Amino acid sequence: MMSHSDALGPIVVTGATGPVGRAVVAGLLHAGRPVRAVSRRPGRADMPPRAEVVAGDLAEPATLESAFAGAAQLVLIAWPDTVDGVIGRARGAGVEHIVVVSSAAVTAGYDTSYNLPVEQAVTASGLDWTLVRPGEFATNASLLWGPSIRSHRRVVEPFPEQSGSPIHEADVADVVVADLLDSRRRGRIDTLVGPDTLTKREQVAAIAAAIGESVELAEVTAEEARTFYRAQGGFAADNADFLFGFENYDGVAGAADEPRDGLADPYLTLAEVTGSPARSFAQWASEHASDFTTR
Repeated sequence: MMSHSDALGPIVVTGATGPVGRAVVAGLLHAGRPVRAVSRRPGRADMPPRAEVVAGDLAEPATLESAFAGAAQLVLIAWPDTVDGVIGRARGAGVEHIVVVSSAAVTAGYDTSYNLPVEQAVTASGLDWTLVRPGEFATNASLLWGPSIRSHRRVVEPFPEQSGSPIHEADVADVVVADLLDSRRRGRIDTLVGPDTLTKREQVAAIAAAIGESVELAEVTAEEARTFYRAQGGFAADNADFLFGFENYDGVAGAADEPRDGLADPYLTLAEVTGSPARSFAQWASEHASDFTTR
């Protein structure tokens, strides 16, 4: 069900060149909706031909004026430092509904300084809103383990029996698209996880099966893992302190997050939110096999 205003203008997608953003753009185009993809480097965005690509940067709300012009809906990724300015410009341009791609860490109570302030600003804006809180992305496996699997078929891991339910980026995108296309879904908060609960060891085994080669799991101390991934650079270096327990989600050193039980909001799979089958981690690994084999 769509409201009249939904059909008036394009849907603006920030973070359009990321894994979720690309899948959202594809899903909206498949549904026949006009899409305006925002990128800091539009010349490199590599979007489908039917997507309108515009320059814009959430860190500089003034750059979003052309992106918001005539739009009724917005997919917003978190950028807390400028969120008030972004919302103000969106409201002024006539945007009436914002879907926030947030984090399950808000549900867990770990995130108080990054995604939570964005959620609070949007829900207090007077605009319609929907909040999508994904848990651990399956794509983190390629960002963290990809380089060492590609080069040495090896994963360095201090907590091999630690379990999680990594989610396929397409599952997150499917929920975002459903929230945009159906006005009855406004005001929802969905915390999303993948359908499988797997240990790190089981995730590595799934990747090995997907690429058809054995992958060594080297169990090391947390300090050794931090040193290794800091040296690797990129996502691994940026997140090593948090991933291995040296700081909490909000970046406070020496204050690792503790598991919390009895949460008020349930963790849901795609099947529980939309009725469509959720994608397994094995499916994700198969679809992303080249992330672990192509140098």
